Amino acid sequence: MRMLSRLRAFARPEQQVLSIDVLAGMGPPDRAEQGQLAILIRHFLDRFFNNEMASSDDEGKTRLIQVACAAGLPGFVAAMYLWPVYHDILGRHRPYWARVSDHYLFVVYSMVAMGIVVVFEWDLFFPDLLDIFVLSSLPIKNRKLFLARIATIVIFVVGFLFDANILAALALPAAIDPPGLGRFLAAHVVAVVGSGVFAAAAILAIQGTLLTLLGARMFRRISLLFQGLFITALLMVLFLYPAVSGALPEFMHSNSAFALSFPPFWFLGIYERVMEGPSALPIYMRLARTGCTVTVWVVAVAILSYPLAYWRRTRELIEGSGARDTRSVIARPINRIMHMTVLRVPVRRAIFHFISQTLPRVQRYRIYLVMYGGLGLSLIIATVLRLHVWQGAVRVEISPDGLRAAIPMAAFWTIAGLRMAFVSPGDPQGRWIFRTIQGRPELEQLAATKTWILAWSNIITLAIVAALHALVPPRSHAWKTIAAQVLVAVGLCLLLTDTFFLNVKILPFTGVKAPERTNLAIVLLKYVAAFVPLVLIVARLEPWMEASVGNMATAASIIAATHFGMQAVHRRLLRDHLNVPDVDEDQQQVFQTLGLRY
Repeated sequence: MRMLSRLRAFARPEQQVLSIDVLAGMGPPDRAEQGQLAILIRHFLDRFFNNEMASSDDEGKTRLIQVACAAGLPGFVAAMYLWPVYHDILGRHRPYWARVSDHYLFVVYSMVAMGIVVVFEWDLFFPDLLDIFVLSSLPIKNRKLFLARIATIVIFVVGFLFDANILAALALPAAIDPPGLGRFLAAHVVAVVGSGVFAAAAILAIQGTLLTLLGARMFRRISLLFQGLFITALLMVLFLYPAVSGALPEFMHSNSAFALSFPPFWFLGIYERVMEGPSALPIYMRLARTGCTVTVWVVAVAILSYPLAYWRRTRELIEGSGARDTRSVIARPINRIMHMTVLRVPVRRAIFHFISQTLPRVQRYRIYLVMYGGLGLSLIIATVLRLHVWQGAVRVEISPDGLRAAIPMAAFWTIAGLRMAFVSPGDPQGRWIFRTIQGRPELEQLAATKTWILAWSNIITLAIVAALHALVPPRSHAWKTIAAQVLVAVGLCLLLTDTFFLNVKILPFTGVKAPERTNLAIVLLKYVAAFVPLVLIVARLEPWMEASVGNMATAASIIAATHFGMQAVHRRLLRDHLNVPDVDEDQQQVFQTLGLRY
């Protein structure tokens, strides 16, 4: 045996050691060559995950994968919470309309989740300049590019629809223990898939139709408005779930126009009709028929409008758009007034206009505004409106308490959305100019950011106050009520701006990536922990302020004192920050990010 082992040392090795020239002459190893279509689909999917809307760094893919995985958790948690009510220790059975309400929850969630993700990826469903300048110059047929993008959209929608509903579908049978498992699973899958497909197809159909009819330039002007309306409508459906689910018997027996035209009810009808069969209520059959018909039409419109929109979008990108004056005629006199008052310093004036021009042009910042604005507006509508069914008709009433809560909601989510956009890092190769010219931001430069936020947050909040006053009865238009609400709006905008930007020491869009990963759950918890007490406190204080002029004067004095105190704290924090030696990592690598060396 020892002799054999010695002889093996002189044997020819299984893996020969070859020279570099020999390896280069051999060429790449044989492997299955991927087709262009598969490569394009993988490229477009990567664009869905890594783009400027998701993140400015390479964590966009990770963040969106986390969101996709987390999309299935609400349904799973809701299914787990249903287990105790369906397995009562006293042997009581879940009432019929309570079970219908449970089914309605999963239908609504599927529709809302799919609608929001399609709105978030709104700008990626059609070609952009990168596709025109790079992919069009390669030996790839236009037909293959078109088919690859369609396949990518289908894969993306189907994948997210699967992620949002699979966990609930796996947990529900054990949670509610249905008598007919096969029929129940069929009803659940058909209803939630139908509601999700309807939401995605409806948004794609509207987007394709508008882009075909209006063109890319006009569509870009109104796209932000439509995105905000979609987010508001979807979240409002979700927030109104407690009110609607509590009145399901009245809605289903009323045969009202609202019940027959409300999209979630269509798929609830499909759910109950498939699960109960011929014994289901007659209205379920009508709703199910309407849901199937409308879904087919919406999908057909999306399929027919997409090629036309794709062709027009591609043609306009190739031809380009001529230079045009983007300055607003309305903004010119307003800018002159601000230049003579709060923007007399040139640095503050430059930063103010830099924010105004950057915010609406970057897609990632636009989607932040859409998400936060839609969330705030949907919360306001769901809080203010009350739905009641009376004699077969749906009546909409306005809650006085909801009117009081609307002001802090509008101010909070407006400023929170702006902060999210401002502290989000922009292009890392473009922020060097600020450090080179001005150095670290000082108080005069940071004051321009607060001026911009105060101006727009007051405009938005006061506009909502005026809109709400147009809805309330005339007897509530007392001058004390209006004065108190204006004071609350202005004071909240001032104090919330001081609070949200207390530790912000950078100019908008010029920050750097945080060294640690942000925990979305903790961030959400912080917002909820601050938002709920703020709304409750302000709603309680508004009647006290409306009681007398003295109370309003006291509130104004407290707001002013708090503002000046927070200003002093901000100046101290900024002074300590400026006194730190300027040898931080970002300053050392400022030229390395440009591809230069010292």
